[in-house]
This record gives sequence, structure tokens and C-alpha cells, in this order.
Amino acid sequence: MAPPTLASFEEFFPYYLSEHADPRNRALHYVGTSLVIGLATAAAIVNPLLLLLMPIAGYGFAWVGHFVVERNRPATFTYPLWSLAGDFRMFFLFVTGRLGAHLEDARTRYPDAFGLTV
Repeated sequence: MAPPTLASFEEFFPYYLSEHADPRNRALHYVGTSLVIGLATAAAIVNPLLLLLMPIAGYGFAWVGHFVVERNRPATFTYPLWSLAGDFRMFFLFVTGRLGAHLEDARTRYPDAFGLTV
């Protein structure tokens, strides 16, 4: 299914969450994002060459989540910058315990992605 045409990041974010409906997919994203943050920190302290591993760590876990778990196409392919921002927003909302309301909004807008019937 082709992704919708979205005009702003605020429109995009519920769609982004709908593409991460399976909690296992989100968990793989959290691992990748944590590794990216850790690698960025290590690159600043130890060796800048560690920056080269960031895309492998981040996208590696995320794409396993999409292709193996969720069986969908990563939003990165259509909305690369918004997808990157969405990943960090999802991560920090999760870490701060505020993701639930955003997932509910995404479920309301994209019920099929969450296996809900309309």
C-alpha cells in the first residue's frame, strides 16, 4: 500500500506510529536508537570513526522490525527526514512514559494498521 501524502510532521507522526503498531517492531527501533545515541557519545569521547556505525545500528534494527516483524515498508523510503525525527520522538516519548496517548491517536486514524476493524 502506498503511503499517504502528508503535508506536515504533525500529520506524519500518527502515520509513522501506525507503521510501528507491533510492539516488537518498536522495541527493535528502541534498541537501534539507543545504540545510535551510545555510538554518538562514544564517537565524541573515544573515536569519531564510530559515527560510521550509526546508520548500520539504527537502520539495521529498524529494518528487521519492518521487514520481519511488521512486514511493511519503512517510512524512511518515502519520508526520510520526518522518519528520522519520528524515530527519536517515538523513542523519547516511550522513555518518558508519554507514548500511549500518541499510539491511541494513531489507532484512531489508522485502525487497520493495528488490526482493528472500522
